[in-house]
Amino acid sequence: MAEDVSRFPVVDVDGLPDDLRVRVGQIAEKSGFVPNVFRALGHRPAELRAFLDYHDAVMERDSGLSKAERELVVVATSGANSCTYCVVAHGAILRIRAKDPRIADRVAANPWTVELTERQRAVVDLALALAVDPVTFSRVDLDAARDAGLTEDEIWDIGAVTALFALSNRIAHLTALRPNDEFYLMGRLPRDQN
Repeated sequence: MAEDVSRFPVVDVDGLPDDLRVRVGQIAEKSGFVPNVFRALGHRPAELRAFLDYHDAVMERDSGLSKAERELVVVATSGANSCTYCVVAHGAILRIRAKDPRIADRVAANPWTVELTERQRAVVDLALALAVDPVTFSRVDLDAARDAGLTEDEIWDIGAVTALFALSNRIAHLTALRPNDEFYLMGRLPRDQN
């Protein structure tokens, strides 16, 4: 039922314009299901298209942060923003990309004090500074990231991922977006048990 997914209308893949049907269909084929965020944004195709374009530009780059580090930013900032959908969905992806079944829960529960490597701590601290109190974000935050060894490209990546998921978190709050059940077990058990 639609109200189980979002407070607003949802669209099945078959109801999307051709280009989006192909794009979301490829994601569904790879994951085995259609993530609810695409169904929720699907009733506004231009917004879904823009979201996917920016998501891919920020999250699928081959340079800068690793894909696991990008997911670390998503889970930390989404945890700080109390966004259940993004914590659950991207927590699954983080577990898989980091090859660690516990990291996402630990980071989402308290990203400020979770034990991380020095590099991960620098990534999360910068993301949290921008996500939680952007009005006080300053050169001090940037200098701390640089001092920790993050490059300008990596710092930009952290900012771009944080910004994209601030938008995503707010849309998820607006819509009361429900995570797909499939996300909850992904990356927790060996692949043949998922």
